[in-house]
Amino acid sequence: MAYSLHALVALVDGMLESNDATKNAEFMQVRSAATLLVAGPEEITLVDATDKLSLLAKSRAGAAVVPKGSGPLDRPTIEVSDVHAAFSKIVALFYPPLELPPVGISPLAAIDRTATFGNNVDIYPQAFIGPKVEIGSDVTIHSGARIMAGSRIGDGSVIWPNAVLYERTVIGQRVVIHSGAVIGAYGFGYGVVDARYRLSAQLGWVEIGSDVEIGANTTIDRGTYGPTVIGEGTKLDNLVMIAHNCRLGRHNLICSQVGVAGSTTTGDWVVMAGQCGVRDHVHIGDGAVLGARSGVSNDVPPRTSVLGEPAIELRDRKLQLATISRLPEMRKDLKKLTARLEALESACEPSTVSVPAHARDANAA
Repeated sequence: MAYSLHALVALVDGMLESNDATKNAEFMQVRSAATLLVAGPEEITLVDATDKLSLLAKSRAGAAVVPKGSGPLDRPTIEVSDVHAAFSKIVALFYPPLELPPVGISPLAAIDRTATFGNNVDIYPQAFIGPKVEIGSDVTIHSGARIMAGSRIGDGSVIWPNAVLYERTVIGQRVVIHSGAVIGAYGFGYGVVDARYRLSAQLGWVEIGSDVEIGANTTIDRGTYGPTVIGEGTKLDNLVMIAHNCRLGRHNLICSQVGVAGSTTTGDWVVMAGQCGVRDHVHIGDGAVLGARSGVSNDVPPRTSVLGEPAIELRDRKLQLATISRLPEMRKDLKKLTARLEALESACEPSTVSVPAHARDANAA
């Protein structure tokens, strides 16, 4: 289907901007929505910041959703206060989400007779539900997911295909666990006994707070004696590793390929950018930000940004990087200064002067 720009303006409660050169384009029929790189003349795109508006000139899009206050551009625009929220509505108009019909509890799922369920539960074929599992209301468990003995899943949670919850895992309400995630595997804790590595006690479990999202192929190890804890509202990206006995606070953002070693704790609203590595037994304070690929080996104070390996405060790291970028120039200057110093030292050395014979005789007398 196609929609007029005016219809899209009404949909997102925006304001249509055009100029004399583009006013006729206001009546274009928009047939789809796409990103800047691939949008065509009958499609609408988005620019989410005013400092990126120059990129619009390189796009073939017929119209764009832009931040409020952008002003008339080279094509019609819809100005809104939240670009992503508005564009999401437009995308959903052209590509409405697929609503799967409820399947109930499939007879093709493997379900232990001691498992209990709330209302409106969907268990897809080939899912496995172990003994004494407790599943709340409005929960969806997709094919291939394995929920092992004694686990509890709160209301409104979704377990996507092939995720695995080891025994006694506790999941809060409205939690999303994506495909391939493994929750509650043994921690990586070994001691040497009789000249062999022996696995330490693995008597703990994992507790996931409400409104947590866990990305695909992410792993969270169980505690040694008690729980590994992921706080309410925390979001873990794909391919994240959280080791045994960690306790993450509320509303953390943990990006892809982050690894957090055992017994580390975090406060609330912590951000860890991609590929961070955090050593064991450290604490990351409230609101701290760990830059991409940071190697954290010490506690990070609250509301502090760090970067680098080893991770230090962002301001100091920027000064280091600026200095490193000038090293070739500084090397040239050093060579010039060294040459000048050598020339000055050579000029100051005592001269060897020949003394005439009669002068030597006079001195001797």
